[in-house]
Amino acid sequence: MSSSSEATTTPTTTTTTTVVPPPPLAHRDDDRVVYAGVAPEGWDNVEQQLPRQSATSTEALLDPVVAISDPYGWLRDETRTNPRVLDHLTAENDYTTALTQHLAPLRETLYREMVASIQETDYTTPRPDGDYLYYTRTIQGQSYTIYCRAPKAAATTTTTEPSWDGQADTPILPGEQVIVNVNELAEGQKYCSMGAVKHSPSHRLLAYSADYTGGETCLFYVKDLTTGEVVHHDASLEISGSLTWGADDSTLFYLKLDAAHRPYQVYKRNIQTSGTDNNGADDELLLEELDDLYWMGISKTLDGRYLLVETSSKETSEFYYLDLHDPTATALQCIAPRRAKVLYDVDHRNGAWWISSNVGNLPNMALFTAPAVANCADQWKLVTGSSSGSGDGEVLFPGSYERSLDHVTCFANHVVASGREGGLPRVWVLSLNDEDDGDTTAVQSFDRLSFAEEAYDVGLGRHYEFDTTKLVVGYDSMVTPAQSLEIDMTDVTQRKVLKEKKVPGYDKALYGTERTTVTARDGTTQIPVTLVYRNDVMEEHKASGKPIPTHLYGYGSYGACMEADFRATRLALLNRGIVYVMAHIRGGGEMGRQWYEEPNGAKYLCKKNTFNDFVDVAKWLVDDRKMTSPEVFSCEGRSAGGLLIGATINQAPELFKVAILGVPFVDVVPTMIDASIPLTTLEWEEWGNPNEVKYHQYMMEYSPTQNIVKGGKYPACLLTGGLHDPRVQYWEPSKFAAALRHEQNSETSGPVCVKMDMSAGHFSASDRYKYLKELSFDFAFMLDQLGLANVEVPADN
Repeated sequence: MSSSSEATTTPTTTTTTTVVPPPPLAHRDDDRVVYAGVAPEGWDNVEQQLPRQSATSTEALLDPVVAISDPYGWLRDETRTNPRVLDHLTAENDYTTALTQHLAPLRETLYREMVASIQETDYTTPRPDGDYLYYTRTIQGQSYTIYCRAPKAAATTTTTEPSWDGQADTPILPGEQVIVNVNELAEGQKYCSMGAVKHSPSHRLLAYSADYTGGETCLFYVKDLTTGEVVHHDASLEISGSLTWGADDSTLFYLKLDAAHRPYQVYKRNIQTSGTDNNGADDELLLEELDDLYWMGISKTLDGRYLLVETSSKETSEFYYLDLHDPTATALQCIAPRRAKVLYDVDHRNGAWWISSNVGNLPNMALFTAPAVANCADQWKLVTGSSSGSGDGEVLFPGSYERSLDHVTCFANHVVASGREGGLPRVWVLSLNDEDDGDTTAVQSFDRLSFAEEAYDVGLGRHYEFDTTKLVVGYDSMVTPAQSLEIDMTDVTQRKVLKEKKVPGYDKALYGTERTTVTARDGTTQIPVTLVYRNDVMEEHKASGKPIPTHLYGYGSYGACMEADFRATRLALLNRGIVYVMAHIRGGGEMGRQWYEEPNGAKYLCKKNTFNDFVDVAKWLVDDRKMTSPEVFSCEGRSAGGLLIGATINQAPELFKVAILGVPFVDVVPTMIDASIPLTTLEWEEWGNPNEVKYHQYMMEYSPTQNIVKGGKYPACLLTGGLHDPRVQYWEPSKFAAALRHEQNSETSGPVCVKMDMSAGHFSASDRYKYLKELSFDFAFMLDQLGLANVEVPADN
């Protein structure tokens, strides 16, 4: 039996003829299997307790069990301490370092360009709450965010950019107070990411949580903002990261995690009386969710009246509330009990719940109101009103295919809805007239915010105050850096730019963007596609017809949308002649929930639509648009997007020169049959459960590690991972890399590299400069494989 780091292949040569050692050869145990279906005979008592399907599933389990080859299963080590496994991961990193050592100057150049394209000393738009304005700062050379506030009375204005001189040692606003400096929290830590940062109702205390491992488990602290001292901390109490204050400065609500890393218990803590070294033993358990499919969340309505507790699976939700203004209220009450495949979300205004829901098997979420009481499901009423040219009485959000609703935020005299229409994110303002027959839900006007660009991203900014007519939204596009806009909700045509993100050296006139659609292989589905490029690059291509380097990015899962947003880091690619393309494929929510859900989206037994759409867009770019060719074509995806890339290169390995798979979910079936892996059971309502007859074969047909083409010509692949990632375990990219090297044609395929961060989790580096260094690594690998390592950046940049 060979060592995990033994190698028997010939040396690999990079595109710049640097000779490096062969890749690490992971030991392959061809007899090793995992079982799908009913619990196999011989399992011990602990394993027998693991569920093979959800308690509510009516699907048949595979019986007898089906063995699935898992030759690299030994790479899985829950403790992250097995020397053999760690040695292999180190060998992977060493190989990647050796293969890319010649790229060190390019990485440094890319890094410097990225740093130069951001304003390192900057701040976010100050937002009012009571007597203060709250905002964050970053300072040149410091890796982490600084949370600040300033007295509102001392500010010269709250509606325009502060008259700040741009210097790090100058306060953004008069009387600036640092309330928490994450740079100080990160001292001596390999990782530091903030969970929640919440000031108390009196503004005297600050509660915050921090993750020091990347494992998304947090410790929390309470700080006295008058003295700067931490006055409450239980080092033994680990929480999910979420924190919510009660009605006063003594009560905090938080969530605990179960062994599968699932938030499943909500607690009420009195910081005056709870002990600080007993893992929350003095705290009151308000609600426990024992169904493994469900995930809990907590929030407080903007008017401060109610604590909301959500417990939801990916298909069913349930909300509870606690009246924070009623000192006699001690128990949570349910707004509407869970109903299978009914999702809903809740906000509150003037004695009414505002509810978005797909109840009635609607394709998208509809907007309802109901009295703010418990068990009100039979009192939900669709919201009607008037919009331009439509007359009175129109159902504003009926849950139809044309207009999707994502979220509702209530203010004193307005309700703001966020959703999608025409494939783009939208924001609507509903003006209410409470004096109209005493109906607190009567909609007087209904206006959609409009913007000039063809494709863009827009969403609500942070709001602390309920009684306001000023709405703040964030706006950007592929060529327009982020702006913070203030909208007058009484007249949405009135808007002010509160802040524009400064991008040093950026000239918008040099770049262009397009929004188009590509016909999918079914002949009818139109896939939205967004492109961004340098104008001179596209003009030269149109004149010469020569293929140009192109980078295709996608995600396509969970109904999450990939927006046409601005990223300064993309300039490093655009300025080297690359066209950046975003494929808004099915599985996302760009065209509404129908773009995600069965039967025509990309979930469960139509998941392959995600991969097919991506390949169809890629082939369109090569064969129809004739913009690029496989020799100068790259692709990328992260997490579930890594699954996308793994399935894509299995389906069309010859289509790309290089692929980047960030923390990729590529060992789908072996992961999804095993309920002991954190978060697996939650995902059964996303992908299906391969223990069940209904889903097993379909999932086996696309699971990337099980479908590598024997002898295939694969692109160069860079796979990244985090040792402490609780969402996509580190062994997934490790196993896929080993399997890919074993199966592909090593003579015609590109190199396979694994870059494992031994101190991070799912979301890469928490240090903003380290993150840019990691991105520079990815870009340098890609540029090198595309033959662009030595391309000069135009002088105008």
